[in-house]
Amino acid sequence: MVSNSNKNTETIKFLCSYGGKILPRYTDGTLRYAGGLTRVLAVDRSISFTELMVKLGEFCGSSVNLRCQLPNGDLETLISITADEDLANVIEEYDRASSSSTNNRPLKIRAVLSPPKSLKQVSPPQTPAESLRNSPSYRFAPRTYSPPAGYSVGARNCYRKSYPYSRQVLEYPGVSKIYTH
Repeated sequence: MVSNSNKNTETIKFLCSYGGKILPRYTDGTLRYAGGLTRVLAVDRSISFTELMVKLGEFCGSSVNLRCQLPNGDLETLISITADEDLANVIEEYDRASSSSTNNRPLKIRAVLSPPKSLKQVSPPQTPAESLRNSPSYRFAPRTYSPPAGYSVGARNCYRKSYPYSRQVLEYPGVSKIYTH
């Protein structure tokens, strides 16, 4: 049977926040995590970065990026965890802070999870027209645009009546009455 103190040294706890945003507090401007969910995840201390990321993905329902707050730090200085070495360093920092705390309980590692930045996948064009749209000569060519269908084009008088553009309007913009054929 494992004693309670030995059990505490074998597991570490992550206080995971996800699905929300980091926003400034209205009263003093310090950053806080707003919205989303916050849950505790207990894992074996010897967990690898890859295994932790799999667990966090199962925990949240999708793959995530892991950033951790340093003990006694704030949300402005989140550390991105991308490898085993980063994870070991954060655990070491929390162990050091826990040993110097007055309550002798291990601190929970504060983790902020966010969806990974998706990379835009580029696929080859399906048709010659699509390939033309992506060519530099087409993309940077000057274009003329017509107004969308249903919108009137022309001058308006003070009664909101529309008149089509005519030569008089173009030559004499101050003309108040427009005669059309």
